[in-house]
Amino acid sequence: MRRIQFFELHEQAWFPSPLRDGLTDALQFGIRRLRAYAPIVPILERALDATQSRSIVDMCSGGGGPWIDLTCQLEARRAPSPNGQKKVPDLQILLTDKFPNFRAFENVKTASGNRIDFYPASVDAMKVPEELQGLRTMFTSFHHFPPDEARAILQNAVDAGKGIGIFELPRRAPSTILLTFGFVLMLFLGTPWIRPFRWSRLLWTYLIPIVPFALLFDGVVSCLRTYRPEELREMVGGLSGREYRWEMGEALGGGTPITYLVGSPLAPSLNYGRR
Repeated sequence: MRRIQFFELHEQAWFPSPLRDGLTDALQFGIRRLRAYAPIVPILERALDATQSRSIVDMCSGGGGPWIDLTCQLEARRAPSPNGQKKVPDLQILLTDKFPNFRAFENVKTASGNRIDFYPASVDAMKVPEELQGLRTMFTSFHHFPPDEARAILQNAVDAGKGIGIFELPRRAPSTILLTFGFVLMLFLGTPWIRPFRWSRLLWTYLIPIVPFALLFDGVVSCLRTYRPEELREMVGGLSGREYRWEMGEALGGGTPITYLVGSPLAPSLNYGRR
């Protein structure tokens, strides 16, 4: 199955913000309910160790992504020192997006006890502001970008000397496309339990079902647009600048494998080439 560069409804500038927010809220609800990104916790932990960072700049965060659960899981894996104190400081997570869902970001910030914050302006993943420091991450969003733009996102991280982690739930496989229908059905049935509750969410889900239609359309298109590990390997091979260590593959353990790409700059003494 070849990659198809099509469009998704919610990424279009003309798509109404209330509907976009409803869609990203639903995705965030589903990802949290399924704990979909739990298998990548060890990979993310290695990336933090490799970059010696405790700050994360999450790009294309949508409704807040999986960070409430991931933060708890990462903190739980850290062993305490003999005196009972944590060995390293708490993670600092900063959510960003080109079309920020500030209401969702505020909810995530509150639910996390202020451990997760957000950037108050639009952020282009290809041109991340210099003041945003830390490991860069993207969850279920890298496939939105055609090859030239996807490579520009990686090149921007390399130019800034920052680590980057790409994690994708959609896969270009018939089985994953089939699972998308079940995922959207779950979100359709679970809409009344998405918090905070809003009557408008019921309107656009049940009376005028634009949100579930957009979820299904965008979900199927996402699968068709996703990059495979071998395509990611070819992409990083064309990057220029400082030497990086790249790790890519598929993390198993959930309902569907998660495609990932993680890059971190090599120390000067380890510049023996890319992996």
